[in-house]
Amino acid sequence: MSYSEGMYVRPTAIVAASAAVLLGAAWALADRLDDTFYVPLDHPAIRYDQEPDADPVARFEKRLRSGEAKLEYSAGPGGYLGAVLKEFNIPIDSQVLVFSKTSIQAEHINPRTPRAIYFNDQVSVGYVVGGDVLEISALDPERGVYLYSLDARPGAKPGFARRDDCLRCHQGPITLGVPGILVSSMRPRAPQSADVHGSSFITDHRTPFEERWGGWYVTGTHGKPRHLGNNLALINPLNPGPPTDGGQNLAMIPEVFDASKYLTNTSDLVALLTLEHQSRMTNLMTRVGWDTRIAERDGKLEEKTGDALRTHLHEEIEELVIYMLFADEAPLKEPVAGVSTFTQTFPQRGRKDAKGRSLREFDLKTRLFRYPLSYMIYSPAFDGMPASVRVRVYQRLFDILTGKDQSRTFAKLSAADRQVAMEILRDTKPGLPEYWATPSTPVVVARQ
Repeated sequence: MSYSEGMYVRPTAIVAASAAVLLGAAWALADRLDDTFYVPLDHPAIRYDQEPDADPVARFEKRLRSGEAKLEYSAGPGGYLGAVLKEFNIPIDSQVLVFSKTSIQAEHINPRTPRAIYFNDQVSVGYVVGGDVLEISALDPERGVYLYSLDARPGAKPGFARRDDCLRCHQGPITLGVPGILVSSMRPRAPQSADVHGSSFITDHRTPFEERWGGWYVTGTHGKPRHLGNNLALINPLNPGPPTDGGQNLAMIPEVFDASKYLTNTSDLVALLTLEHQSRMTNLMTRVGWDTRIAERDGKLEEKTGDALRTHLHEEIEELVIYMLFADEAPLKEPVAGVSTFTQTFPQRGRKDAKGRSLREFDLKTRLFRYPLSYMIYSPAFDGMPASVRVRVYQRLFDILTGKDQSRTFAKLSAADRQVAMEILRDTKPGLPEYWATPSTPVVVARQ
């Protein structure tokens, strides 16, 4: 998750400015989802520019305004942070720490006071030591990610302020053209460079291990492979040297970090891997849903004239399916392990099938999860996609998991992986099409 700098701008101003710059852009026909700069926020099928009402923060804000709920301020680290995490059921052990200056509060962020991020499947919270606000993102089932801030100072009536100014960084090619969340890494900059951000790029489960986490603290073990984390030379002029072996396989944050200012002293490797997967998955669900709603609302899917657009939407859905089945995941070269309780608590929050299996179980030997199907299929954002999208996704999942689809794209999915993923989903996911429930459906042995 990253936040941009800047003053607040009204949503309508952003819409008008973006529309003027991008007039005539064929957003729906971009060759790749990542090539799209902007999907219109004010389209009547989306209505992102209107007041949010369905994401967790918007719902809680209504309760705050009516007096049905309240936030308790703590004298400990973060002020309202503990109360916010409790309200949204965000575990403390999800804490990850980033010291690159990618935030509206960049002036407060450095290796001694990194920004802490806490997350669950729908809400992320950013905390900066000495900062003016808590930074929050919340996932609306249909409209995607909304961004908010909460004044860090104690007040009689604390409330969440919508921060559409953050869309300057949270909407663009890096978020697939929709308001979204992101995790970025950065390579070391040249000593004479004035660019404090270095060379940054987006990371997710497709990114090779060696390219991840530049600008982040990382605690955990991962064997011989090296990542870019814990390298203070990225932005710290007091330590301009190259990374050393001391920056790898860390059990705790380097001594430069004062843990007393945070809720815990870890920046867990497994939590980072999970957040990276979740970020792109969230953006994919939002983008596919938006494109489909806009096409349906504009009548562009008519039987005789909509063939090209239908094909394009099917290609977008295919990209979503590939990602949610981890078919494009970069393999782990050696086993990894975190140092917090995240590895234990994250699976406990998952739905289990009749045999006690869950899509949230970790593997951490050669891949992130034990079963190659994203837990985000249980997200309200998945169920919030148009029915036509879910019909297509379910059919594609069925074809792939039963082995009917033996294409090279899914060759890394073993027959056992396909069968178990199908069994778990059949037991745990409400609303599956009737053909999923047929016990006699055979699982074809995949070619190895």
